[in-house]
Amino acid sequence: MCKDAFLMLRHLSTGGSHRTLKEALQLRSNKSSPVMRSILSIIVACACLLQASALLFPRTNVILTNDDGWAEKNIRAFNSDLIAAGYNVLLVGPAENESGTGSKEATPTVLNITCEFDTCPIGSSPEGFNSSNVRLNYVNSFPVTTIKFGLQKLAPRFFGRKPDIVVSGFNVGANLGPTTQISGTVGAATEAAKEGVPAIAFSGTTGTQISFTATTPSPNYPAVYAALSTTVTNALTRTAKPFLPPNVYLNVNFAAVTASNCTSPEDFRFVFTRIENATAQTPPDFRTCGSNRLPTETEVVRSGGCFTSISVGSAFTKNDTNAVDQAFVHAKISHLLSCF
Repeated sequence: MCKDAFLMLRHLSTGGSHRTLKEALQLRSNKSSPVMRSILSIIVACACLLQASALLFPRTNVILTNDDGWAEKNIRAFNSDLIAAGYNVLLVGPAENESGTGSKEATPTVLNITCEFDTCPIGSSPEGFNSSNVRLNYVNSFPVTTIKFGLQKLAPRFFGRKPDIVVSGFNVGANLGPTTQISGTVGAATEAAKEGVPAIAFSGTTGTQISFTATTPSPNYPAVYAALSTTVTNALTRTAKPFLPPNVYLNVNFAAVTASNCTSPEDFRFVFTRIENATAQTPPDFRTCGSNRLPTETEVVRSGGCFTSISVGSAFTKNDTNAVDQAFVHAKISHLLSCF
């Protein structure tokens, strides 16, 4: 209705000529017919509704980061999906591929090589952004240093405060079990959680390191994993705050996408898991699906089925947290979950 009213206003006010809407509104006094007044009333009502909607349902502020680099195809696919879902997204990633660097930190330096995939030249500043989109940022350092820059320098500038959530990834390759200890994707997420921001680390089994400008791969795993990542993000952020307990992060992994299996986001089921194998001394997990011992993310993701594992981890150990934290998260996303 609003779009139709704007188009009618332009046509009636300008006789169909290609004037701007502002010019059309300026001519309204010369054409104040009942029809014109009705159209203007609709437009005013639409404007009020939009303003009220922005106040009642403000967009969720998200920092998107990774360890594969700011110009890798996965992070750009996830960025596009989050924006399409209505999130207010700020991307900040390492200038280069920093996979496997865990929680390392280093002062950013001037680039002595080009950014990955030649996305910025030799001699570029330690921190920078895409000249055509200031919301696409790089930091010439490790993932933890990168997310610190995003949280402490960029978020105040773009959001006026901390983001509502940090999403890291989705990584090229799974980060299962002990791999969380060396993963830069997990390192960035746990750093955000330690700084008081809810965080999720996403990783996909299928994929190789390719530029965001590369031809869409077949099977189109970036599209599948981006949609799944957005689904999990939606499930959490559409609940009341706090999204997660303090110093807790989620470790989310996706099974392989092949030419004949798991080719669509709709093929996947979400399973509540734990990161590491339990021992006889491990306290019980949150009880679900008839058991107080959750399956491990490794057995779920590598089972051959189309599964997404969701584990609840400690930002300090990067390992499993306790049943109380698991219960908190389960209550948030139970509608998403299936038994394994």
